Order: sequence, then structure tokens, then C-alpha cells
Amino acid sequence: MRNSLLLILFTLFSFTLSAQNSKNEKAVIQTTIHCDHCKACETCGQSFQENLYKITGVKMYELDEKAMTLTVFYNGKKTNLDKIKTAITKLGYDADEMKADAEAYEKLDGCCKKA
Repeated sequence: MRNSLLLILFTLFSFTLSAQNSKNEKAVIQTTIHCDHCKACETCGQSFQENLYKITGVKMYELDEKAMTLTVFYNGKKTNLDKIKTAITKLGYDADEMKADAEAYEKLDGCCKKA
């Protein structure tokens, strides 16, 4: 009985310690989106999703085309906001104060560029 109690306490302690080690963060990034279907765009949208999820630590993101914002949920112990913003600029989009990579911007579909 005593061993069972110790095992349960050890398990609970391990879960608590594990939860404290994860550093979940959320960031809202102002970006440049020039079409109303970027989430569903077969070329730009799919590339955006695939490349953003390649960043270790990025868990989820939400794109708001109307507000031109990207809300990113990530593990701050595995990545940081600068890495995420840099990855966004390499896809051809602005990320807050960081401007889009010119070559990547030119590769975007016409609908995803300024008219």
C-alpha cells in the first residue's frame, strides 16, 4: 500500500514538473495580406502553413485576413518570436517591423501582392 502511494505521489510530481517546464506563449503579429482567401490559397496558403509548422515549437496559428494579423501559439523554450517573424518574412510577408524578403514576395501569386 505504501509503495502504491509513493508511486502515485511520484507520478503527480512528475506531471507537475513537466507542466512547469513547458513555456507556452502567444504572439499577435501584424502582417501584410492582400487577398481574402490566403488561408485557402492552394499555393501561398499551403506553403505558408507547411513552412510555419516546420519551425520547432510552433503549435498553432490563426490568420485573420481582415485585421491582417497572425496569432501564433508556440513553445518559448523551443523557439522565439524573432525566429517566427524571420520565417514569415522568408515566405514573402511582413511580420511587424520586419519587411518581407523581396525574392520571396516576388514568388507569391498575384492575388497575394499589393494591387
